[in-house]
Amino acid sequence: MQAQDPVIRNLGNKIKQLGGSRQLGGSGESDSLRRRNKHEDSITISFRYLDSVRAYKLDSSISDFSTRFPIPATNIYLGNIGNASRSLLFSPVLSAGFDPGFHAYDVYKWKLEKVRFFNTTRPYSEINYLLGSRVEQVIELMHTQNVKPSWNIAFQYKLINSPGFFQNQGTNHNNYLFTSKFQSNNLRYNNYFVLLGSKIQSWENGGIIDTGPVSILDNPIYKERFNINTHIGGVNAFSGNFFSSKITTGTQYSEFTALLRQQYDLGKKDSIVTDSTVTPLFFPRLRFEHTVQVDKGNFVFLDYRADSVYYKKYYDTTLRKPTDTVILKDRWQAISNDFSIYQFPDAKNLQQFIKLGITLQNISGELASGKKTFFNSFGHAEYRNKTKNQQWEIQANGKLFFTGFNAGDFELHISLQRLLGKKLGYLQLGFENASRTPSFNFDNRSSFYFHNTVTNFKKENNTHLFASYFLPSFKFRLTGHYYLLTNYSYITNYYELQQESTLFNVLQFALQKTIKIGKRWNWHAEVYFQQVIGDVPVNVIPFYTRNRIAYEGNLGFKNLDIAMGLEIKYRAAYKADNYSPALGQFFYQDSITIKNDLPDISAYVHFRIKPFKAFIRFENLNTGRKLQGEGFGFTNNNLVAPDYPLPGLQIRVGIWWSFVN
Repeated sequence: MQAQDPVIRNLGNKIKQLGGSRQLGGSGESDSLRRRNKHEDSITISFRYLDSVRAYKLDSSISDFSTRFPIPATNIYLGNIGNASRSLLFSPVLSAGFDPGFHAYDVYKWKLEKVRFFNTTRPYSEINYLLGSRVEQVIELMHTQNVKPSWNIAFQYKLINSPGFFQNQGTNHNNYLFTSKFQSNNLRYNNYFVLLGSKIQSWENGGIIDTGPVSILDNPIYKERFNINTHIGGVNAFSGNFFSSKITTGTQYSEFTALLRQQYDLGKKDSIVTDSTVTPLFFPRLRFEHTVQVDKGNFVFLDYRADSVYYKKYYDTTLRKPTDTVILKDRWQAISNDFSIYQFPDAKNLQQFIKLGITLQNISGELASGKKTFFNSFGHAEYRNKTKNQQWEIQANGKLFFTGFNAGDFELHISLQRLLGKKLGYLQLGFENASRTPSFNFDNRSSFYFHNTVTNFKKENNTHLFASYFLPSFKFRLTGHYYLLTNYSYITNYYELQQESTLFNVLQFALQKTIKIGKRWNWHAEVYFQQVIGDVPVNVIPFYTRNRIAYEGNLGFKNLDIAMGLEIKYRAAYKADNYSPALGQFFYQDSITIKNDLPDISAYVHFRIKPFKAFIRFENLNTGRKLQGEGFGFTNNNLVAPDYPLPGLQIRVGIWWSFVN
């Protein structure tokens, strides 16, 4: 083995000390300093998030399908991909500031805080396609390249389209994203630009109509689930038309964000000289930052076939005729200007800084009650420090609203992580507290306000304590959450807005462990426990578990990586939240217990051959049963909410293909 050249060794050490990609002209990794053959099919690619200084690598794993599926493993959804979804884990809002209040479709949208800014030595593309039963389709496209060594651009697009198994639950979602990151040659100036948009379209059916003493799901006449009547939407013929997106009864949300962030640094220049190159370095001590952000949101519920009996029964609203039109619409626009200053105590460690800033925000809305304008001003502060020895990571930030619609709102977050040792793993402790004005759909000026009386809701106060222990060598993670809440805002009876003034607690524990049960066989176990302390209108699932038992290896083939086995998810019986189609909100109910005899069972084969990944899945195998006089069918549907069953057998085939151009 040859000894490492001392110049190269010193260069590598200096790069590690700098703790970030920006000092090397945006290269991001030491590997990018190597001389490369332009015809070589190799690539170095990394990314970082907008408010993160840490670089991440792309995930090429295949064992967990939920990392590539739009709906997280801990969420339930109303029967069809693209329908409203919520987490099974209690998670109150812990952010202050203006919030329109529509979050039932958040899992299908890209969020600004998760936007990736890439750095790559070669153009890189991904084509992802998922085809499921009933013409379900998910298409994702991504391309990124460095136009110049210090300028990267990226484009992403995602389509979700599915007609569904039941009446009036079709979906058609479109998301697009464009990013640009530029750094000047002198390493002082940084520019971040984002265009982010989504168009969510979901038919609403209000759940199936189950009239008899025996569940309609058990009636062999309705083996074809599309024949079951639903509360709203009428009767429609099945259509798998990929381009059809006309909604007669449903939800339409469109959102758009444009962001421009500019930074200029003051500090000290330096360089590293080798035999053939001069690598410029820059050690910042002070950074000035300006961010302008434009957010637009258009939230609509429409029902062109509104049944007057349904709206009178569930929303206490009288329509003018038996079949009428209902349109609810809130439209918002917010323009924010933020001015911030960073100070780096140690110029050689960009992962340690102090940040102070102030934001001015102008908000305008078009509502049923007319046009409204609001103003907010708030200050924010942040401290981060990941020590050079990588053993400590501290993050503390806060926000306080001085004036405007959200005056008096605040949020505080503190997190401390410690590397106990390679054999002992990581320990994280944290604290969060937020005092926030309830979301605007609790304001009587909203078009979605059906409440009979005008109520001035108090500020919610939510406190969150959390701890996590992670032992990578043992593939073990234990997490605990403790919530303390007062003035908790919630919805009941489809439209009634309430606030619980009693102080109450929620405890939550999660255990994740990979157990080796054979040379190539693994058992990935996840277990979640939750409990509400106090007699309050909050229902949480007491127990939820997800298990994957699979062979994970290469079957003797050098270039093959395969994972195949069973996935089993079990939800304990509990009084699950119901769903209000007109409001687009899940709401509290305490009269119906959702209990499923069998867990959700899936069989799968996932494999990767170099840059090509494929997924073949047979989901909801638990729904199979013998029907009276009708043979065998997949009709033993599990419920996720009152009147909302999951579909029967679903077959999904997906490919994820990456290209180095």
